[in-house]
Amino acid sequence: MFFSIIIPLYNRPQEIKELLQTLIKQNYTAFEVLVIEDGSTEDAEEIVRSFQNNLDIHYHLKKNEGQGFARNYGFEKAKGDYFIIFDSDCLIPSDYLENVKNYLYNNYLDAFGGPDEAHPSFTPIQKAISYAMTSVFTTGGIRGRSKNAGGQFHPRSFNMGVSRNVWEKVGGFIITRLGEDIEYSIRIQQAGFKIGLIPSAKVFHKRRTSFKQFWKQLHFFGRARINITTFFPNTLKAVHFFPAIFTLGIIFTLAANLLNLEIAAFCNIFLLIYLLSIFIDAWFKNKSFKVAFLSIFAAIIQLTAYGFGFMQDFWMKLILKNK
Repeated sequence: MFFSIIIPLYNRPQEIKELLQTLIKQNYTAFEVLVIEDGSTEDAEEIVRSFQNNLDIHYHLKKNEGQGFARNYGFEKAKGDYFIIFDSDCLIPSDYLENVKNYLYNNYLDAFGGPDEAHPSFTPIQKAISYAMTSVFTTGGIRGRSKNAGGQFHPRSFNMGVSRNVWEKVGGFIITRLGEDIEYSIRIQQAGFKIGLIPSAKVFHKRRTSFKQFWKQLHFFGRARINITTFFPNTLKAVHFFPAIFTLGIIFTLAANLLNLEIAAFCNIFLLIYLLSIFIDAWFKNKSFKVAFLSIFAAIIQLTAYGFGFMQDFWMKLILKNK
C-alpha cells in the first residue's frame, strides 16, 4: 500500500520543518509527501526542498483559497492508493504509517480518523489545551471515540485518511473552512463508504500556543457546527448543545451570586465539583500540578468559546435565516 501524505500550509515554515523531521523516522516507508503552500506570504519552499534527500517530497504553491481546497489540490497531484491529511502543527510517531497499514489490511476502512495527545515537549499551556480537546469532561472526549452520543464517528482533518476510491467517487472538500472535515465525512458516509477510528493512528497535535488563540479557534468551531447543520439539518444532536448550556449555566451562576439568590450556593457547589474533577483527571494524566491547574481554564475556554460561537450562528443562521 502506497500512501500520499498531504499537508496544507499557510505561513508556518517552522511547523512544517518539525513535522517533516518526524516523517523521516517512519518505520513504513512506502509513501510520498505533498506540501501545498496555500498562498503564504512566508513560504517554506527552501525548508521543504531541504528534505528531498530524505523523503519523496513534492512542494506546490497555489493561490490562497483555504485549507479545504488546498487538500483538494493535493488529492489531484497524489499518486497513492490512500491519502492521509495532516495539519502542519502535528508531530507523527514513527509507527504511525505501519499501524495504519496493518489496520487497513485486517479491517479495511474507506476513510479513517485517529486520536491525538500532547507530546512531552509541549508547553504547559499546550498540554492543558490538548487535555481540554481530548477529555471526557468536555466535548473533546467525543473526538477520539469510534461511537459517541453525537452519532457516527467523523474524522477530523488534522489526522484523517481517505482512499483513492473515495476521492474518485465522492470528490473532495466543497467548503474550505468552518466544519469542512465533518461535512466531507458525512458525504463519504452517505455514499456508502465505511468510516472508522484507528486507535493506534495517534498524532501529537500542538494546537494553539496561548489561551487567546485557543478562544478564537473554539469560537470558530462553535460556528462551524451550525454551518454543518445548514448542509445536513438532521446531524444536529443534543450533545452539540452542551457547550451552550454550560455557557448559559456559567452566566446564570455569576448572576445568581451577584444578586445573592438562594440557588447560588447550589450552583457554586456543582461548578466546584466539576472543576475539581477536571483538575484531578488532568493531574492524573499529566502528572503536573501546573498543567492540571491550567487545564481548568482550558476546559472553561473550550466550552464557553464554542458555546458562544454556537449560539451566535444558531441565532443568525437558523433562527434569523441570515446566510
